[in-house]
Parts: sequence; structure tokens; C-alpha cells
Amino acid sequence: MSEKATEFKLPKMGESITEGTILNWMMSEGDIFQEGDILVEVGTDKVDNEVPAPFSGRLIEKKYQANEIVKIGEAIAIIEAIDEEESNSEVKTKKEIKPEVKKASTTNSQPEKPKSQLSKTSKNVSKVEWKPSDRGNQFYSPLVEKIARNYHISYEELARIPASGANNRLKKSDIFNYIEQGRPAQFAQPESTQKPSGFQVPDLKFNKGEGKRIEMDRMRQMIADHMVFSKHTSPHVTAYVEADLTNLVNWRNKNKVKFQKENGEKLTFTPLFIQAVTKAIQDFPMINSSLDGNEIIVKDNIHIGIATALPSGNLIVPVVRNSDQKDLKTLAKDVNGLVAKARDNKLTSEETKGSTFTISNVGTFGSLMGTPIINQPEAAILATGIIKKRAEVIEYEDGDKIEIRQMMYLSLSFDHRIVDGFLAGSFLRRIADYLEEEIKN
Repeated sequence: MSEKATEFKLPKMGESITEGTILNWMMSEGDIFQEGDILVEVGTDKVDNEVPAPFSGRLIEKKYQANEIVKIGEAIAIIEAIDEEESNSEVKTKKEIKPEVKKASTTNSQPEKPKSQLSKTSKNVSKVEWKPSDRGNQFYSPLVEKIARNYHISYEELARIPASGANNRLKKSDIFNYIEQGRPAQFAQPESTQKPSGFQVPDLKFNKGEGKRIEMDRMRQMIADHMVFSKHTSPHVTAYVEADLTNLVNWRNKNKVKFQKENGEKLTFTPLFIQAVTKAIQDFPMINSSLDGNEIIVKDNIHIGIATALPSGNLIVPVVRNSDQKDLKTLAKDVNGLVAKARDNKLTSEETKGSTFTISNVGTFGSLMGTPIINQPEAAILATGIIKKRAEVIEYEDGDKIEIRQMMYLSLSFDHRIVDGFLAGSFLRRIADYLEEEIKN
């Protein structure tokens, strides 16, 4: 390494982010760049980041390629500093020689190793030998587990993959070689001299039909992985209640124009929902928790995620932080700002991290109710349905009366490992009670 050469390290991209995925190198080895030019695109969960050059120079060597996972602070390339005059001169020369540089597309980039195909798998199932005691309690590195999640490989299947590492450890190369071979042990069953009992995974060859094929973009792939991981991790149970929002709707209709004039913010239902959920969490703090091994972490802070649809049709969850410390004006400002940034694809990675409870307003799209999937590693998620006028029987001291009321269904999906029916039902009912309270100006 020359005196001018230095390591280009993956910079910190947020408080809770420990690693990133190289999406696309914007420079090739030997290319000249100027200070501020984008050298590489790095993905962290749902937010992609462009990493600029710290100074003018030349890219000497890439230490990681596209789709490889890198820890924050690790050197991803070797770069060499050059003076600005030399940089401008060489960049100009390159433009004259190559008038158009084709930029690699992150959307169409393919992983280094192909995903398995069911047809390949079915041919090799009978050849697989698996002893369940081989690696029953085997440790898997975070990298191996991440690759397994990306390809939807269960721990049972991981245990069937031949390992070449020390102490029979499974290496990154082992799992990619296995995927290249078509995942031959995907549906293999333990060898047994006895007749198998219980459910056996069938070797089905589905006819998926013919039609236009549309490649999933990176965000849709990540959403799919996150949803599959959540259903695989948490035993989902959903509880429902019905809330009479007549008082809330009437109060908002009466005050929304005044609220916007005084505060400069539109008053949607979302900050009102956040207020009610926050109060209920304070009453039932065990809902605001996560599971870590055999320990339940009851969170100190209340950070509410709000599921937001993007123009592309994908979903993102910006976070309203410390909702218990904010009044309605501040909540409305936070919600409006986050939703606007989401629609303009301007959210930062920190604005989508650290939620402790999530709200999904499925009523926005006309749904009566929904059964949302838990946003890991949270313990529960709330779905709010459409607010709909209905004829309801209302009890009064002088008898029952039929009135037109503004009704809404609330549904709570919860992780039954740490939340039981009594807690979930009580928490959900408490949210409805807060929403039904008469609001006084």
C-alpha cells in the first residue's frame, strides 16, 4: 500500500445499525473520483444509503462486492488520495474516451449465488442422508443466519447442510454451495426404519401458471423476508373489539379547521390513535416489550411505528419517538412530516428504526378490519379499520334507542409467547375506551 493509499471504511449509518449490504459500486477499480462523488450504495433494512468520497482520489481495490454483508467500521475498499488538479484532468480524459458510463442497476442486480429451484430439489431428495443428531444444537454465525433468512432456509434445513468449518461449523461458502446445488435437502426427512408418522412435507409440483413476470424490487423482497421471518418466529394470535368513535369524529370535524389555523398542521386520525395507544401502553406496559432468549425486555420508551404505503405500493414504517412526551400538536406535526418524507422517499434510516409498537391503519384503504403481521421484534401490532356509520342499539335509563353511530373495528395481533389473551384483550379494550371518551375543548 502506497503512502497516499488508505482504507475506506463503511461509515456509521444510524444508532442501531451494525451492518450493511453492498448494493452497487458506482466506481470501478482504477477510476478517478472527486470529493463528494458517490462511491458505493449500501442497503440497511428498508433505507438505502449513498456513501460519498471523503476526498478526491482513485479507487485502488474493492474488498467487498455487490450483495456482500459488511460490518459498520470495516474497510470496504482501498483508495488513494490525489490532488484536485490531477483528479479534474483524469476525469475529463475519461469522459472523452468513454462518453457514457453505464450505471449498474440495483433493481436488476442478481445475487452472487442463484436461489434454489423446486425442480432441482425434488430430483435430489431421495439421495440425501440426514442424521438429526448431527448438529442439533449447532451454533450458526449471524452471517449464516442472515443468508438463511434471505433464502427462507429453516434451522432444520441448515442442520442438513454439510459443514467444512472448524468444529463442524457451517461457513458462508458451505451454504452458498448448497444453494447452487439446488438445496437438495430442502424437503428431506430423517431416515427411519419405522413407518413415518405425523405430517410429512409433500413433494408438490405446483403449476404456477403463465403470464407476465415482474421481478420484485429490493424493498418488496425485504418486506417479504421480514413477513415470513415474523410468521416463522412468533405464534400469531389476533383479538378484535369494536369502538364507537362518534364523539371522536364529531370533535375532529368541529375542530380540524381551527386546529390547522392555530398550529399549521392538518389533524388526521393517526395522531389521535397514537394518543389512545400510548395511554393504553402506559396502563399495560408489558405490551411494549420484546423477547430476547428467555428474557422479556419491557421497553423504557414508547416509540410508535406507523405503517405507511409508498407510491410504489411498498410499505415502510416511520417511527414517532417518545409519544408519551408529546401533545396532540407535536404528534400531528411528527406524523405529517414522516408521512410526507415517506412519500417523497426522503426518510433517513434513523426515522424507520427502534419502534416498540406499530399501528397499521387499514381503514385508509377501505378495509373493514385486518389481521396484521407483527413488526419484529415487537410483541404486538394494532390494525384500525374503516370508520363506518351504522345503526346501533344504545342503552339509556329510559330504554333502548336506535341511533346512527360512527363505528370502527380494532384488531390486535400479538406474540403468544409473551402476551396472553387476558393482557391482549384488556389492552385492546382500553384503547377502544380511550377512543370512545368524550373529548372536551
